[in-house]
Amino acid sequence: MTLRRVQVTDFRCLQSAVLELDPKFTLISGPNASGKTSLLEAMYVLGRGRSFRTRRLEHLIRRGSDRFVVFGEIQAEQRSVPLGIEGSSAGVRAKVAGENAATLAELALQLPVQIIDPEVHRLIEEGPSRRRRFLDWGVFHVEHEFVSYWQRYHHVLRQRNAALKSKQSSIISAWDADLVRYGELVTAARERYVRALATQCAPIGASLLAQELTLSYRTGWPKDQGFAEALANSFKADQEFGVTHVGPHRAELGIRLEGLAVKDRISRGQQKLLAAALLVAQLNLFPDSAPIRPTLLLDDPAAELDDERLAQLIIEVSAHAVQLIVTTLHGEFAAFGEPGNRFAIRGGVVVPR
Repeated sequence: MTLRRVQVTDFRCLQSAVLELDPKFTLISGPNASGKTSLLEAMYVLGRGRSFRTRRLEHLIRRGSDRFVVFGEIQAEQRSVPLGIEGSSAGVRAKVAGENAATLAELALQLPVQIIDPEVHRLIEEGPSRRRRFLDWGVFHVEHEFVSYWQRYHHVLRQRNAALKSKQSSIISAWDADLVRYGELVTAARERYVRALATQCAPIGASLLAQELTLSYRTGWPKDQGFAEALANSFKADQEFGVTHVGPHRAELGIRLEGLAVKDRISRGQQKLLAAALLVAQLNLFPDSAPIRPTLLLDDPAAELDDERLAQLIIEVSAHAVQLIVTTLHGEFAAFGEPGNRFAIRGGVVVPR
């Protein structure tokens, strides 16, 4: 199963665009500021329910419009599954196979999408919350029950924090048992995933960065304590500040090159290569038994990498059974082979080539 067709309406600079996508490789060419990245962003939103460029929904709606719509069709062997997402001042609404989606995770099950773009370095540069999202997307696709643990944990966390803020001391501890239960399930799943991811990352890191790449998982509480003990020890501070200080919502993915933590120690170019290595390794962990192949969006990779590193990235990406959608300034990108479908975009208007 792959994303076979996408239709975009009133999204960024795109008034209307329809693309029939190849199951292996689609190439989209056009000058800067023509709408290439917006097309990829629309596909990303269809699979994630959120943008990789902004948290502000209103930035996605074309000027003069009151909503955007992205519609897609996932092609299976004998059937197609329609997906749709609409954003307006009322929020986001999603549909899967004609039915309202209860959660945005239903989109991700049908369209697992990842992107390597010029801002990919933010996975390394920014705070732990971005790396937790990266981890959780991967865990979700390996262990589907993980999303229920994650949702329950965050529901209990919100209730406990509300009790802390309102100084309801008598009921704060009532949430602790469930917080620990689901927090430990979330943590165990993440730890299993990081161990598997570390194994995949090592050779990819050596190929792209020519350095030893190692990963670790920090749980969000002191490593010499269990979660229940850490929660009890932080109770006074939690009461004082009205927030839960320990737990998987404070976890971090540890990343080291040649044994040294990478934060603030490597160049922007190295950050991009490192982030790309993590994303490619994540795709390598995608289950072979999954009914759908992941979709990888590559936004003008030739503009960001030198020829040697680009060649290595292409080798790594091409080794995986993914659907590739690549943008470029030029009409050709022979490194990935002959594209099954080509499109040109200029001024937000998309035409087949």
